[in-house]
Amino acid sequence: MNLLDSITKFLESTGFAILGNEGGLAAFRTVVMLVIACVLVYLAIVKGFEPLLLLPIAIGMLLTNLPGGGMFHEEYFMTSGEIDYGEVLRHGGLLDLLYIGVKTGIYPCLIFIGIGAMIDFGPLLSNPKLMLFGAAAQFGIFFTFSLAALLGFPIKDAAAIGIIGAADGPTAIFMANFLKSNYLGAIMVAAYSYMALVPIVQPPVIRALTTKHERMIRMPYHQHTVSKRTKILFPIIITAVCGIVSPRSVALVGFLMFGNLIRVCGVLDSLSETAQKTLSNLITLFLGLTIAVRMQAAYFLTKQTLLIMALGLVAFMFDTAGGVLVAKLINLFLPKDKKLNPMIGACGISAFPMSARVVYKMAIKEDPQNYLLMQCVGVNVSGQVASVIAGGLLLNLLV
Repeated sequence: MNLLDSITKFLESTGFAILGNEGGLAAFRTVVMLVIACVLVYLAIVKGFEPLLLLPIAIGMLLTNLPGGGMFHEEYFMTSGEIDYGEVLRHGGLLDLLYIGVKTGIYPCLIFIGIGAMIDFGPLLSNPKLMLFGAAAQFGIFFTFSLAALLGFPIKDAAAIGIIGAADGPTAIFMANFLKSNYLGAIMVAAYSYMALVPIVQPPVIRALTTKHERMIRMPYHQHTVSKRTKILFPIIITAVCGIVSPRSVALVGFLMFGNLIRVCGVLDSLSETAQKTLSNLITLFLGLTIAVRMQAAYFLTKQTLLIMALGLVAFMFDTAGGVLVAKLINLFLPKDKKLNPMIGACGISAFPMSARVVYKMAIKEDPQNYLLMQCVGVNVSGQVASVIAGGLLLNLLV
């Protein structure tokens, strides 16, 4: 082989040549996905929009869409029969191996241990009425479930699509796997994308439904002491009750409450710290990368996937709106000095602690002396539990 042949072979193996050989539409789709990946990198690093989640998704999207990279092998997992995990272990690459955690439902359970260890149920236990907003903010799940079914999606796929509205990625993955949805990739991409984009999606909905005066309502926080016994009994009782009312939710509620029990029991401080930091960060990194492998141009830029993304956005917006409108409804029956700031209702989605942080910042922007952090956190943790229960109820209805 002479020098000219070597140069020719090298040029034919470059991404530019592969992109040119793909054809007009396929090449255009690939370029679009690469541009989207770069935009997400910009949002994560420059704008600081949930970088822990958004940056791994963006880099994973970039890696899987680079022409000729071969970072992920779809054929291992797109099979009508059982997945041959032995084949994946023998011949798969890193992203193939990491994706096993998605297909087997390992990641959702592990990440819920970490989330449970991070959650302080104190604000909720000191003001149990906040649980009402967590329940109200699940309206979008059932609305979108019905809408997806009306649009022709099979009933099990419609249920998995609806759960996107809670902005609860682990629950969305768990449900889509459990129901054997044909749209697992699109569902988990939508759920985690909207989790990462909470600072973009929620504020416009909140502003559209509230007046400036309502957004400036102050809610003084009255600290109530919650005993250690109560904090220990709470996760145990919630697990038992959910197991009776919604048995299908036990896998997620149980691990969530186990993580919280590690936090509050007082004898596993080092394990609690590991779950909060190391475990949560590691699984979030794995999830971000593996979610992105399903964002290949050939599979992502399709009519069905874009429709699921749109339905997920509808669900997310209606969940946010549900919590805000219930708060406004309650205000009709409260005296002037007891009014609620309707924005806290938007924290009832499951994106913890993103939603609480967003609403808290909005309140500070409207009134620098309006500290709603504890109320926001209380509603947000109630939404975390409520979204898992809602998913379990859907599973009980359909399985």
